[in-house]
Amino acid sequence: MSDPMRPPASQPRSRASLRTAVVWEVLQDALERRIKATGRESLDVLDTGGGSGNFAVPVALLGHRVTVVDPSPNALFALERRTAEAGVADRVKGVQGDAHGLFDVVERGGYDAVLCHGVLEYVDDPAEGVRNAVAALRPDGIVSLLAAGLGGAVLARALAGHFTEAHRALTGADGRWGEGDPVPRRFTAEQLTALVEGAGLQVGAVHGVRVFADLVPGVLVDTEPGALEALLKLEEAAAELPAFHSVATQLHVLGETRGADGSRVPPGPYR
Repeated sequence: MSDPMRPPASQPRSRASLRTAVVWEVLQDALERRIKATGRESLDVLDTGGGSGNFAVPVALLGHRVTVVDPSPNALFALERRTAEAGVADRVKGVQGDAHGLFDVVERGGYDAVLCHGVLEYVDDPAEGVRNAVAALRPDGIVSLLAAGLGGAVLARALAGHFTEAHRALTGADGRWGEGDPVPRRFTAEQLTALVEGAGLQVGAVHGVRVFADLVPGVLVDTEPGALEALLKLEEAAAELPAFHSVATQLHVLGETRGADGSRVPPGPYR
């Protein structure tokens, strides 16, 4: 199956690919496994906080049907334009809403996969956000969580010489480095996996995202021949290693309602 988020090896990749490559590899593999398990040609995917379609459009290009829920009318307008340009307008639907009132706008238990990327940092109750994502699943499905990592922010502030801010992020309950911090909340890998397990899912995979990409000077990546490809390979190699989860800018957790052996994970009290 072709990969719409990765150009052929003969074409140069953009720096933006560093932000999506690891997550996309995991997500695409999970969707392929769901296709095989269901015997269907396409899946129903819910993208909460999907914005202008950074993941929704590539997922739709694989042939799946995607519903994007986002509170921003501007983002949904951009999504409509983007899907039209990509030729997948018939497979992507945008609706205005948020994770808290998710079932005011979408069907409970109607999706094979739910993407919750860049959402948990901003909701009042992350546990409720994960529970709602899980409740949107059909009996067997997957949830893809992507959230800001605590360690990456601490390391970045320290390397920039902002030691007090780094200490505040490290020791604070929300992982913020100060009043000017644009991110309301950050997570450790342990906190994210606890949210997934607390919602009744089994953790299928944990990956660190942007472990090195945000620390490497852009001029080096842009001017050194082969640097971008080499950095991408390094990111992919480090992503699965727990030692690097603690310094990743973002963390990705895949939750599954079935174990690797096909056994059903007991449903939580919210179902």
